[in-house]
Amino acid sequence: MRRTSSSIQILILGLLSLLFATRTSAQMWPTVGPYGGDARSFAHSPTTPSHILLGTSDSWIYQTDNGIQWSRLSKISTSDSLVLDHILFDESNPQRLIVGAWMLDRPSGGVFISEDEGHHWKAVPDMQGQSVRALAQAPSNPKVFVAGTLKGVYRSEDGGLHWSLISPPGSIEIHEVESIAIDPVNPEDIYAGTWHLPWKTQDGGRSWQNIKQGLIVDSDVFSIIIDPHAHDTVYASACSGIYKSIDAGAEFHKIQGIPSAARRTRVLMQDPNHPDTVYAGTTEGLYRTTDAGTKWTLMTPNDIIINDIYIDPRNSQHILMATDRSGVLDSEDGSQSFHDSNLGFAQRQVSSMAVDPRNPDTIYAGVLNDKRFGGVFVSKDLGESWNQIGSGLDGRDVFALALSPSGNLLAGTNHGVYRWTGARWDDISNRLKESTRKVVLYKKKHRYVSTETTYLPDGKIEGAVHGLAFADGKWYAATSDGVYSSSDSGFVWRRSHVSSTMKSSSLPFWNIAAGGSTVLANGPSVLYVSLNQAKSWQPANLPAGWSRVRYVAVDDDGRLWAGGRLGVAYSENQGQSWQDADLPINNISGLQYDARLKRVMATSYDSDLLFGINPADRKSIWWNAGWRTHIVGSSKGGLVAATLLHGVLVQPKEEAVNSSF
Repeated sequence: MRRTSSSIQILILGLLSLLFATRTSAQMWPTVGPYGGDARSFAHSPTTPSHILLGTSDSWIYQTDNGIQWSRLSKISTSDSLVLDHILFDESNPQRLIVGAWMLDRPSGGVFISEDEGHHWKAVPDMQGQSVRALAQAPSNPKVFVAGTLKGVYRSEDGGLHWSLISPPGSIEIHEVESIAIDPVNPEDIYAGTWHLPWKTQDGGRSWQNIKQGLIVDSDVFSIIIDPHAHDTVYASACSGIYKSIDAGAEFHKIQGIPSAARRTRVLMQDPNHPDTVYAGTTEGLYRTTDAGTKWTLMTPNDIIINDIYIDPRNSQHILMATDRSGVLDSEDGSQSFHDSNLGFAQRQVSSMAVDPRNPDTIYAGVLNDKRFGGVFVSKDLGESWNQIGSGLDGRDVFALALSPSGNLLAGTNHGVYRWTGARWDDISNRLKESTRKVVLYKKKHRYVSTETTYLPDGKIEGAVHGLAFADGKWYAATSDGVYSSSDSGFVWRRSHVSSTMKSSSLPFWNIAAGGSTVLANGPSVLYVSLNQAKSWQPANLPAGWSRVRYVAVDDDGRLWAGGRLGVAYSENQGQSWQDADLPINNISGLQYDARLKRVMATSYDSDLLFGINPADRKSIWWNAGWRTHIVGSSKGGLVAATLLHGVLVQPKEEAVNSSF
């Protein structure tokens, strides 16, 4: 199979992007939801407290001027995996911002500075590659910043431009620094919470003391705050609970009242107007004390994971929480009640998507990792608004969504197949097993022995369902324990004997596609095709040079399509041999056949371009979405695509009008 060299492909992609920019101004397709997801941190302007910034786990910063609607402000780096847990407005210059970041996939990160309110960013060379887990500005000297990293404590005395390590180099104690606090009066007094107890310096880092008196040994210290009105009062949160010191850390006393299950307190926040009121954002809800820690009250359901808290300095009744899964939650009554405030904030992991061919403005999106806040979302106005339809899924992850020709919406989850009734999801994972027996017949004194096949109840499909497909009245499912089919609209499922061995039948399968009587399914390193609606199967060859196939598709003429690390290939002889589709992209992130467009749609993990291939002549057209996508569908207004971290995209109307199908 002919391969285009990587350097030529990069050149082609660059020329395509340049051509597209000339033709359509290359605007990024807007993200339209579903809103919510993981929110990490807040910062508000010291001069305009209603101007709030929100940090994410993928390098993006959002902004709002009222806490009701969010918009994307900027991406601080080309990397997609920076976690922004600390955003600071420079107290001496509100136009200036400083961010501490760490990476999800490796021990790296850095410090980034903006001089124009966050529109443009530059990385600070001294902190390049540092996994920054904590960041603070000295209240009494705005030129002083202190950062906690995996390697130790760093300090800047020129507004964050230059940094030096102030903890002992190579220290086996002061490293993996998760929290930092600076005394409100003396910038030389610095507290550092590590993954193994807190430390303090009173001389700017020349010497350090372990301040562990009263703490349970080896406590991870997530947050440290100092009462600005009484700076000897220090609160510290750890995996073993919340502690309070009234002598500047010389001795801590454990605060009672928060259950042990909720003791992973990620953030402590003191009410700026009422010093005795302190909030504890835990992995199991928000707790509040109004008497400086004597009594704590749970203010939210205990399945909310809180990463940061904003208290409006002008009105302590107004509180925002940055959470995992549920995005931003807003309270106007001092935490007595909360409602979501996610309009414009799209950080969900959209794993699956379906566009209703009968109502092309209707989009369904399935998400991962969001428990009761996730499941499936539906928009009936092309992303203008969304509703969660999760009843019956019980917090399951959704790996696949598909609409049958008759309008049945199915969800493949991490535990079975579900069908949407219009009010809730019903489990339709009932399966049958095949049983054979010998039957003796007598006809005209002659004895005949034949084999009779029957199907017996066999429990449910209990594994993960990764793919769903429909064709000629049959339904198909690719699961973690084999391929299943149903001839009665999902009432019962039969597992297909993909090969002659039960071992192959129970292999995990990643995807499945169907057209007419042809069915194509792939597992980790296998590819099987059926030409008779899954009654029998034959192994298909992998494209030359491929070790595995990621995605499969079948077009209206029965051609087979495969996508993988090396690109896109097609077969016109049931998988005996394959031809290169000759696209200028590799590392395929998604492959689907769109019956409305009559095109095979392909996307890449390495490119913002989307390709639509005409199966008849293999000629392709392309679009630049401005985002890395992995699912593409079509509506009457153009294309709809899903990203891995930023929700659903809709092609701009003016661009859709100019698209030629």
